Amino acid sequence: MISRLFGSSAKTSMVTPENALPGRPTRPFDVPALHEVLGTPLEGPFPGGFEHLYVGLGCFWGAEKRLWRIPGVYTTAVGYQGGVTPNPSYEEVCTGRTGHAENVLVVWDPSKVSTYDIVKVFWENHDPTQGYRQGNDIGTQYRSALYTTTDEQADVAKRTKEAYEKVLVAKGFDPITTEVLSAEGLPFYYAEPHHQQYLYKNPRGYDCHAETGISLPPL
Repeated sequence: MISRLFGSSAKTSMVTPENALPGRPTRPFDVPALHEVLGTPLEGPFPGGFEHLYVGLGCFWGAEKRLWRIPGVYTTAVGYQGGVTPNPSYEEVCTGRTGHAENVLVVWDPSKVSTYDIVKVFWENHDPTQGYRQGNDIGTQYRSALYTTTDEQADVAKRTKEAYEKVLVAKGFDPITTEVLSAEGLPFYYAEPHHQQYLYKNPRGYDCHAETGISLPPL
């Protein structure tokens, strides 16, 4: 296992396509069928009418735990997204030469929890102003990211980013650096089995996020 603390050796600028690692045409491992905590499938098809999006809050171990605990969330999974290299490994992502963020897939039942509720947990459980880092974790893979799959999600993402940024800047933080993008054309590559629900399997495992302490009421 590569250390979570990369220090000055971490990549702090985005890799260019010509310098990215080549990857591979297919995934070199099997993903577990079921979520260790929720007992639901990690890969689709998911129930009709359910929604999903992808978020990056730094280290995906702690990020996933914060999200699977939301009432109404159907399943979560960790993976790599927003980069160049197809089917990357964890070790490759950690070099900074794949361009991927450590992201979490979140699937939820909209009759039980709203897009706003999901996005609120996202904004309030990390520091979205730090660029290519999250606390002591430094590198492009730890960037803040919010990749949406519907127009309604994109609208919520835009409005909440503006609202949180206004408060954060007033409190002395830098402007938000979060990538807010459509997930279309950004494949989500599932991470290796031992990373899925990592903190359930390893309750004393590494779980560190730089949080701002900022909380907003519904818009």
